[in-house]
Amino acid sequence: MSAPFPVLAFLEGEGPDAHGRTIFEVLGFDDATLEHTHDYIQWLFPLTEPSAAVPGSPVLSEAEATAIFDSVMAQCTLAAATDRMAAFYGRHDHWLKPEDHNHLRITRIIRALRRLRGEGEAEAFRAGILGRVTATGAPVSARSRGYWETA
Repeated sequence: MSAPFPVLAFLEGEGPDAHGRTIFEVLGFDDATLEHTHDYIQWLFPLTEPSAAVPGSPVLSEAEATAIFDSVMAQCTLAAATDRMAAFYGRHDHWLKPEDHNHLRITRIIRALRRLRGEGEAEAFRAGILGRVTATGAPVSARSRGYWETA
């Protein structure tokens, strides 16, 4: 079933991303690799529109998005990816400033979770991020926070 859907195959552990990496390799990235590699997030948290940041990134069709939503294995992988990114943002403060590329990643994660896992998962991740911003008194811009609120 996942053969015509490359992102689904990746999320189910049955196929590589565009760089030949498996989901297991990507989830195993250390924090420095997560920070400095810019082409994995589109595979972990795919959207139905093109990425402005990384041209050539996968774009989900509605059929593939539905297949991901319906796949038990893809749901488990998305849960693991969400946990991995939440831990990353919980451990580091470098993104807690007015502008940072991680703010775009956070918006993507929330939007992807809303479409691919449901409202509750998206809201839980968003609340965790906003809680971290509030707890640290971080000067994250109102613009970024607004994107997270409407993602």
